Amino acid sequence: MTSVKRSKSFLLLIYLISSLLLRVSEASVVSSGDFDKDFLVTWSPTHVNTSSDGRSRTLKLDQESGASFSSIQTFLFGKIDMKIKLIPGPSQGTVVAYYMSSDQTNRDEIDFEFLGNVNGQPYILQTNIYADGVDNREERIHLWFDPTKDFHTYSILWNVHQIVFMVDQIPIRMYRNHSEKGVAYPRLQPMSIKVSLWNGESWATSGGHEKVDWSKAPFVASFGDYKIDACIWKGNPTLCNEENNENWWNKNEFSSLTRVQKRWFKWVSKYHLIYDYCQDYARFHNKLPKECSLPKY
Repeated sequence: MTSVKRSKSFLLLIYLISSLLLRVSEASVVSSGDFDKDFLVTWSPTHVNTSSDGRSRTLKLDQESGASFSSIQTFLFGKIDMKIKLIPGPSQGTVVAYYMSSDQTNRDEIDFEFLGNVNGQPYILQTNIYADGVDNREERIHLWFDPTKDFHTYSILWNVHQIVFMVDQIPIRMYRNHSEKGVAYPRLQPMSIKVSLWNGESWATSGGHEKVDWSKAPFVASFGDYKIDACIWKGNPTLCNEENNENWWNKNEFSSLTRVQKRWFKWVSKYHLIYDYCQDYARFHNKLPKECSLPKY
């Protein structure tokens, strides 16, 4: 083989390797950590404040407006972490939402909603899941700490096997993929990451009996140190469904909880769970959703 042919072969090999690496890098992402680079303000820019380095952001609610932001990219499976410090003092009627949503008519959605409370009463953390446009899957817990005093990490692990909600890496809720048994599961629609602060006084606190105390406004929630490790949607679901080192969340080791995680999950369920739709027989007229009778892990 001549030196020219060897050079061409070498360049072809480099091209093929580079193309493969580009395909992988486009399929998964580890976030920049800069809110200005990874997110767009989608509601009321005057009520959004971002630090000069882009590493932290606050949302403000007053009588004029709330605020929100959303990820530039959409994703199909991955793990999302966000550090949040909630509104201090009387926060009844306010809702801080951190969630993933597909924005379709039959949308898929994975929700954290932090429901404010009167001074001295604990925040309620509500989680919910939409699958093919259907929700009614609420669970509520009281946190085991004051979420207004410091930042805590709230995470979503979403893969082909399960959805796990976590607080400081402690699993607080699971929703298993039982699609083969006829239970809807978010697995086809890419979702963006969204954060918002808004007035939910019609329902959020004591069923809407406790209204926002506007004399305590503005209400401010803080966000920072987030991490996005997820499959960027490029129109090909195969890239996101694959089990490989880039899509680590789809590996079999993440198909269920570890033994330690199961113990933590049972602890949360026993001592901190205050509402579970799977125990609300009256709401569903004694016909609970099918997933309620299937294994969680």
